[in-house]
Amino acid sequence: MIGFTLLNNIIIHFMKYYKTLIISIFFIFFNSISMLAQNIPLPGLSVIKTISIRLKPKEDLKASLDNFIAKHHIKAACIITCAGSLEKAVIRYANKSESETLIDKFEIVSLTGTIAESGSHIHISISDGTGKTIGGHLKEGSLIYTTAEIVLGIMPNVEYNRELDITYGYNELTIRKSNN
Repeated sequence: MIGFTLLNNIIIHFMKYYKTLIISIFFIFFNSISMLAQNIPLPGLSVIKTISIRLKPKEDLKASLDNFIAKHHIKAACIITCAGSLEKAVIRYANKSESETLIDKFEIVSLTGTIAESGSHIHISISDGTGKTIGGHLKEGSLIYTTAEIVLGIMPNVEYNRELDITYGYNELTIRKSNN
């Protein structure tokens, strides 16, 4: 009997404090199903085609990605994953105007971002030989040490552009359906 009363009190307590959250999740879930069932278009929804590339020692990570995108006239892509290393990293840290150049052997812990012919916005996290990890905006001049094995997701029916956002004065991502 004590177990039942305790369980009952836990359920009542949970429902009292989390009722709004549960109701919100319920409506979001069923509203999403309803939108899909009605074939209401979702902005930016796209099929992703993947391509794998490998960069070799001394190649510039950012320049190589930007050049690949330009050469193949890709309008919208994202970096899905990257495993590799750098011998030189050029990173601009958050809210700084200048980049910092680091010379050492680094593991690429994370590489993420959006890339297109109209511009790229790529973040990198790297770790040194002690495991200390830092990250920020990837800049040109970051050189591969042994390899960079990269998988890109290309979205053929989406087009990325960069337009001035007056909030902070930066060119920020805009997303449009492609004419392809």
